[in-house]
Amino acid sequence: MDQIELIATATFGLEAVVKWELQNLGYRDLKVENGKVTFKATEKDIPIVNLWLRSADRVLLKMGEFEALTFEELFEKTKALPWEEWITEDGEFTVEGKSVKSKLFSISDCQAIVKKAVVEKLKNKYKREWFEETGPKFTIEVSLLKDIATLTVDTSGSGLHKRGYRVHGVEAPLKETLAAALVQLSYWNENRLLLDPFCGSGTIPIEAAMIGKKMAPGLYRNFASEDWPRVKKAYWQEARREAWDLMKRDLKLEIIGLDIDNKAIEVAKANAAYIELDEEIRFIHRDFRKYNYKDEYGVIICNPPYGERIGEKEEVKRLYKDMGSIFKTLDTYSIYILTSNEDFERLYGKKADKRRKLYNGRIKVDYYQYYGPRPLK
Repeated sequence: MDQIELIATATFGLEAVVKWELQNLGYRDLKVENGKVTFKATEKDIPIVNLWLRSADRVLLKMGEFEALTFEELFEKTKALPWEEWITEDGEFTVEGKSVKSKLFSISDCQAIVKKAVVEKLKNKYKREWFEETGPKFTIEVSLLKDIATLTVDTSGSGLHKRGYRVHGVEAPLKETLAAALVQLSYWNENRLLLDPFCGSGTIPIEAAMIGKKMAPGLYRNFASEDWPRVKKAYWQEARREAWDLMKRDLKLEIIGLDIDNKAIEVAKANAAYIELDEEIRFIHRDFRKYNYKDEYGVIICNPPYGERIGEKEEVKRLYKDMGSIFKTLDTYSIYILTSNEDFERLYGKKADKRRKLYNGRIKVDYYQYYGPRPLK
């Protein structure tokens, strides 16, 4: 089986988490750059990484990389790549593009040239002048950075954050990939209580339950490359079967989600029920100030309101102060809080043990980490 290169793209700040996930899946010789991790694989690995990566945005097939200073150079070097080994005679393909600090800065021109080059290559292969494009979908991207062009094909289709369980949503939801990363960056494991006091539509508790039960995040969705002949149906069937077999169905978890908004709680319950995790998570309609924190060695992971809107700032300041007052009594807990508020530590009343810069969508946020003691057993 031929060796290929795959790229797992990631939100800025999560590259190390994606690298760790790939290492746990058995991949080595990983190259980490801003926003991506590149690694060697085979076509049989395409289903595996799409099904299992929790914090990556997409999995791209790397077709080639080269210097491109002129449009002619871009055309000829793109045409030389083995597109015919992947794109079918009836394949429907589009070209997306981006250019940063490169002489070829017109994205629309780069897209058109790449499209033309690929069509010319396919004409040579299939001995025809016109293609119906009624078959499998292929999304090509030409990415230019400092005059180096990287050509890829998206194997995922919809972004990997679209797990398939978000039947209903609430305003400003936390992306599933970021929620999974928050859990993986914490000290939580399946033997400890996890509490999210601002759970919204339940993303953090659901992602934690999936991690605890070793449930592959892509089990409830489809991927673009499932329709590619090069990635055989048998590979997908084998990867899905193995994922189902690895799931810890009998494992009991203690995960609780609180929210002051009853509508959000109902949405969270529906989302968890869709992937049969409703018995693993208790969603409770309650203000976090009125909850009875009786457990020991728990882990709190939360994404409280940021106070980005006019009129909310004073309310959020009080909220952070109340969090500090209540959480400081939980001396055996480890506490993890995501917020964009630069004044958080002062309002909360305690400096974090560690502060990690991340992005929630386009909002720059910090992940404040307060470490509690290790459980005695």
